[in-house]
Formats: sequence, C-alpha cells, structure tokens
Amino acid sequence: MSRSISTLTGLGRRLDGGIVFGHTPRVQWADWMKPDHNNTVELGARVLLVQEPGKNVLVMAGADSLLVPPPRTCRCQPRMPGLLECLAQRGLSENDIDAVVMTHVQARLCREISELIKDGEMPRLLFPRARYVCGESHWHRARHPHPRDRELFVSPLVHGLESSGRLILVNANRCEWLGKGWSFHTSDGFTPGQLLPEIQLPGGPVVFCGDLIPGTHWLDLKVTSGLDRSAERVIDEKEHLLDHLVADGGRLFFARDPEVAMVKVMRDRRSRYIPFDHYSTLNRFDG
Repeated sequence: MSRSISTLTGLGRRLDGGIVFGHTPRVQWADWMKPDHNNTVELGARVLLVQEPGKNVLVMAGADSLLVPPPRTCRCQPRMPGLLECLAQRGLSENDIDAVVMTHVQARLCREISELIKDGEMPRLLFPRARYVCGESHWHRARHPHPRDRELFVSPLVHGLESSGRLILVNANRCEWLGKGWSFHTSDGFTPGQLLPEIQLPGGPVVFCGDLIPGTHWLDLKVTSGLDRSAERVIDEKEHLLDHLVADGGRLFFARDPEVAMVKVMRDRRSRYIPFDHYSTLNRFDG
C-alpha cells in the first residue's frame, strides 16, 4: 500500500523548564533549550499527517488541538497559523480527515478556551467526519481520573468524544479500522495507557513517540520529566522502544521537539542512544 507522512504544526506552548526536564540540572538543560526570564522553554505542537489511498489520518499527542481555536478578539494582532491553516496549505480541510489517533486525551488548553469552558461554552470538536482513536485503558483513566492529573482531563471534551458516536477504543496492538501497516505500543510511565502508533513505510517503521520521548534530549535514558507519572517506568519503556527501533532500522517522530521532527537512532560504544538522519519537516515522506 502506498503511504506517506507529513508534518503539521499546531500552536506551541511554553512550560517551566524545571518541570519539563525533571531532575536534570538546570545548568545542563538550559544549554539544550534557552529559558526566558520566567524560566519557561518553548515546546512544539507537531501533528503527524498519514496519507494512504482513500484515507487521511492525523496522529497527535494529547487532545490540545482537537477543539476549534478561539476567535481573535483583536484583529490588529497577527495570528500564528494553527493546525487548520497547515492542513489548508496541503489542500485539505477538516472534513477531509478520516481518523484522529490520540496518544492520550489529556489537554493543556490555552487561556481563552479554558475561560470559554468555565463560562459554559464548550468549543466544538474538530474533524466532524473522523473516527477518534484512543487506547481503551487510557480511556478508563480519562473517565475516572486520579486527583494527580484530573485537571488535564477536560470533562466536556471527554464527554464530547464519548457522545460523538465515532470513538474507537484500542485494546490490543492492532486497530481493525486503521488496517494493515498500523500497530501500537502502550506506555504507562507518562500517563497510564498512552498509545504510541507505529506506522509501516517502505523504508521501515516510524513510531510517533508522544510524551514518552518528547524530543531528542530525552533519548538519554536518565532524562525524564516532572510531568511523568513514573520516571522509572519511563526509563524502562524508552529503552524497550528504542532497542526495537534500532533493531528494525526505524525512526522516531517527535511531537514536542521545537526543532527536530524525525530521526533514526543508533547505540554507540557506550550504549547511549544517538540520533542521526534528522528531519525538521516532512512533506509526503514515504521512507
């Protein structure tokens, strides 16, 4: 089957660097990502577009980009292009999307959307024709969140997905609706049941690694995030996934790295994972 992948860019975000890099000393991570005066660093919001005959599929980390963006209150200020604008640049509209695969349904919403929801105005879900694909075990977490991360599961968004009639829950490493060429890894270290899709291309597999490995700096097994539910489990899951890709000659697709979209990985003589063959953007890449 002919299949290609492309990068789409949503609206990035800034988060506290100390939280993003967990126990990594500031003197080290500040060399990787320059913090501003508030100690925040810029993270990407990269979405993967997978195109195959008769089907356009989006893969995204979390549900941040799943709601209609708020209208501009002041048109004198330029608006950064978001996901819909990136789709339009590729000749697609939201009605052309057949499926949205979410690694998880946590959402860090912008202030404008959060205020709308607090006022009882829930923005509609994007992609009205698409099936929404999520891991079954993670969906249970979303329906019954732990107090530690309850605020990241936006109740109206979760209810909207459930009531759409288009939700597909994956409880194995395959999804019948997506068909051949798609498989899934499940990760519990960042959030229970995170679903990491592996897409087969002619040149080898590509794994969308979501929030398990946010970017190239997290290839170091010791580097974890203060957002992780279990740092020890994250380390074990990273090693398992990276060994799989090294053995298969596969690639990693990063959702959060502000500069790098995709890499291959090898192990050096000291058994460290080293990225190579970097891509900052992809346009119908087929391997």
